[in-house]
Amino acid sequence: MAVDVSQIPVVILCGGQGTRIREASERLPKPMIAIGEQPIVWHIMKTYYAHGFRKFVLALGYKSDVIKAHFLDRKRLSSDVVLRPGQEPEFIGGDRSEEEWEITLVETGLDSGTGGRVKLVSKYLDAPYFMLTYGDGIGDVDITAQVKFAVEQDRLACLTGVHPASRYGEMHVDDTGTKVVEFNEKPTLATGWVSGGFFMMKREFIDSYLADIADEDMLEKTPLQRVARDGQLSVFEHEGFWMGMDTFRDWKELNELWAAGEASWKIWKD
Repeated sequence: MAVDVSQIPVVILCGGQGTRIREASERLPKPMIAIGEQPIVWHIMKTYYAHGFRKFVLALGYKSDVIKAHFLDRKRLSSDVVLRPGQEPEFIGGDRSEEEWEITLVETGLDSGTGGRVKLVSKYLDAPYFMLTYGDGIGDVDITAQVKFAVEQDRLACLTGVHPASRYGEMHVDDTGTKVVEFNEKPTLATGWVSGGFFMMKREFIDSYLADIADEDMLEKTPLQRVARDGQLSVFEHEGFWMGMDTFRDWKELNELWAAGEASWKIWKD
């Protein structure tokens, strides 16, 4: 069954405080911390946009006013402005890159958990499926292939599995145990999978697994544990680039990749 992804809403969790990356900015919510000249949430949205998605639902919490102002002011601040007596300002030109984006900015509370935030935005999810991701994770996930896979699997939820990268240097030591013969600064661990945070879910997932949770509850605990036990969770394996921007070091690495023209997640044209 083919699905029209332009009608599938993409929920992005943007409510966390990002306490482990305060060095990058103490005044911004984490999704607004920039990679290059644009906030990471823009990079995430552009990735989905390149795969045909047009509807975005941002679940806001910490410093929601900053995120709202960014999207409200983006067009206005990049346009020429004509002021006439007794008339509304006329905005001419400006940034046209997001003209086809439909963005719904939803207040989901300062202290809500990830599960609670999804529940609170559910009134804006009016399609048979919805996508879900975090406002601080980025990768070159083939979302088109994931959609096809999830529809074929026909389970309530599908998440992207990735191989985590070690935060420690990996050493290969010779047989004597005294000499290092190979050193890798940040190797990808090929064994095992972790959640990459790119989900596709049927709308029924909310009624079946989120209807009775509290606003402060986490998606990653009872809801996902239950859907997995019920045999209704698929995994789409992703072998390519993925990184969560959890720390100042992650932020620096992502910016270095962007500056060097090596941002593999940039699949769109300028």
